[in-house]
Amino acid sequence: MAQVIGVGGVFFKCDDPEGLMAWYRDTLGLKLNDYGGADFLHADSAKAFPQGARTIFSGFKPETDYFAPSKHVFMINLIIDDMDAMLVRLNEKGVPLEGEPQNFDYGRFAWVMDPNGVKVELWQPIEPKG
Repeated sequence: MAQVIGVGGVFFKCDDPEGLMAWYRDTLGLKLNDYGGADFLHADSAKAFPQGARTIFSGFKPETDYFAPSKHVFMINLIIDDMDAMLVRLNEKGVPLEGEPQNFDYGRFAWVMDPNGVKVELWQPIEPKG
């Protein structure tokens, strides 16, 4: 039986794709491919977080404020490997955080806004105990 086994990409419209991707490269450290996008190999996240890394596909009710202050109907969550180093990087780049970083039993989180007005959730997974 055919099954969906993962998210193959996130594609979106914006006024300045090259500039936006340069921001992701320069600010968050994404490595851009020959086509101007970024490839995330599943093997890399599985190697760093064998049980903790995953892709969440979920809807939110229209009245949620979780994406605020973004006015977009979506948010991007990016897995990172070192929250402390990322917070230093963001500070050095002058990128303000949206709220305070938070820690949960399933990971560490921080939020920023990209130049396109999209809220970006940065997530460092935590390996489950056991």
